[in-house]
Amino acid sequence: MCLAVPGKVLEIEEREGTRMAVVDFGGVVKEVCLEYLPDLQVGEYTIVHVGFALQRLDEESARQTLALFEGLGLLEEEFGDQWEIAAKAAGADEPVQKPMSEETHG
Repeated sequence: MCLAVPGKVLEIEEREGTRMAVVDFGGVVKEVCLEYLPDLQVGEYTIVHVGFALQRLDEESARQTLALFEGLGLLEEEFGDQWEIAAKAAGADEPVQKPMSEETHG
């Protein structure tokens, strides 16, 4: 099953001409390509599918969707091989996995 997962943009950088973001998906942090949303900013929420930010999303909708996905056990399923494939296609060596700090949960 493929899901578009909401997440909060924590960091943005340009890598070899491509804007990339570190995005928090309710505690799971991954690297995401911003080619479809080049004006997305740190602190905004986005819907992500296979490693690409596709659409802006308001914070409340993002939190509700993440809670629903987590309750159904879908987040773990979604963050499998699809992330590795998308990250490599976007030029990353591997998806970002960072420990979460209290600052990024706010």
